[in-house]
Amino acid sequence: MDRAKSRGFLGGLKDSIPIALGYLSVSFGFGIMAVSNGLSVFAAVLISMTNLTSAGQVAGLTVIASDGGLIEMAIAQLVINLRYSLMSLSLSQKLDSKFTWLSRLGVSFGITDEIFAVASGKSEEVSKQYMAGLISLPWVGWAAGTLLGGAAGEILPEKLKAALGIAIYGMFVAIFVPAARKAIGVLTVVAIAVGGACCMRYIPVFSGISEGFRIIICTVIAAAAGAFFFPVKHDEEGGGEK
Repeated sequence: MDRAKSRGFLGGLKDSIPIALGYLSVSFGFGIMAVSNGLSVFAAVLISMTNLTSAGQVAGLTVIASDGGLIEMAIAQLVINLRYSLMSLSLSQKLDSKFTWLSRLGVSFGITDEIFAVASGKSEEVSKQYMAGLISLPWVGWAAGTLLGGAAGEILPEKLKAALGIAIYGMFVAIFVPAARKAIGVLTVVAIAVGGACCMRYIPVFSGISEGFRIIICTVIAAAAGAFFFPVKHDEEGGGEK
């Protein structure tokens, strides 16, 4: 494949195949969770088609299941998905000169951790055709997996649904365990978040706090602790991480 093709739609599509396959399996678990919490298959698929954020969707589903309000939902999504704005700012430096503001809006919708990693890892500037290909297949995989999981959730026995529903949590574990093994800061932040969630869950004084605000509080406390105790240090000359 020549350079022009590798930077075009087909090149992005090819690079996105592993991401799409991963999203297909993980969103299957989200589909089951959504149907188990009372959502219709259509509603679950619509959420996946308009969000493309695993952690945000799981948090949002928690708010919906606990009858949380719109403000609670908005704050939870802002806190959890704020990192995508930073990824978008970083990736904007890799976009070629043909990107219009409308193209940038389209790309911002499809930025996920995996898509950002692949795009930012390219040695050359990326085109809007490449980004369209890189985003399209994972988006289809995420929606299709949700559809399959939601449909299966309506017919499978409860025990099997419960077993398959933990797949999305398995993805979260797979993401942070390798990083936690290498960096004490990541392990500490995860421990603070888990400890805070347990306190919010089992200590009676916190019983009046809704599920959505529990997620917000734990996320903010853990992130603030990580930023304060384990700040990222940079070289004075090159700006690289030490």
